[in-house]
Amino acid sequence: MRYFTLIALCILSLSASAQFWKKKPVVAYPRYELLPNASTDFSVTVSNANIKMPEVTAAVLPRSVFEIELAEEAVLRLAKHNMRFRIYDAASYNFTELAELYMLQNRFSEAKWYLLQSNEISRQQNNHKHTVSNLLDLAAIKLAIGEMALAKIDLLEAHNLAVANNFIADAQTADKMIHDLQFNKATGTKAELRYAEAVELANKSPKIN
Repeated sequence: MRYFTLIALCILSLSASAQFWKKKPVVAYPRYELLPNASTDFSVTVSNANIKMPEVTAAVLPRSVFEIELAEEAVLRLAKHNMRFRIYDAASYNFTELAELYMLQNRFSEAKWYLLQSNEISRQQNNHKHTVSNLLDLAAIKLAIGEMALAKIDLLEAHNLAVANNFIADAQTADKMIHDLQFNKATGTKAELRYAEAVELANKSPKIN
């Protein structure tokens, strides 16, 4: 009985081996041929290529209210420290930073107050560059709240101070703001005149009952 079982196992083993070594069918894969006149050289040469990279500019991202509050607290502490130890020039810049933070929140009254404090110190320290920058910011605030005449005074002072110290970019900025101020004022005056003329014509026209 044992011999019969052994012979049967040998026969099954030979049958399985024959199935394993049986030749597998060949699968026909599709051929991909090159188009006529196509090059077989797939190397890329960029040494002589005239590639113009896009100009990368810094993106200005809006700050969150939480970030502004944290920055305000930190700058306030620093300003108090600098004023306490009479580091006035640094404190002047701290006040300007606070004003810019308030401008982001449209808190123009507070921004205006801190800019005036900063400007007072920068004048005493003869920091003309910072004074011009503060005057431009003050003018921007006054334009935003409708104080056109006062804004023009700050812009003219900023322009004259910038020209005297050869701050070309600041002088150009002041010139542009003065031009925009005068243009908007003229446009607004013309619009008011047209409105007044239209009202006058409407009053003179015969009414239909």
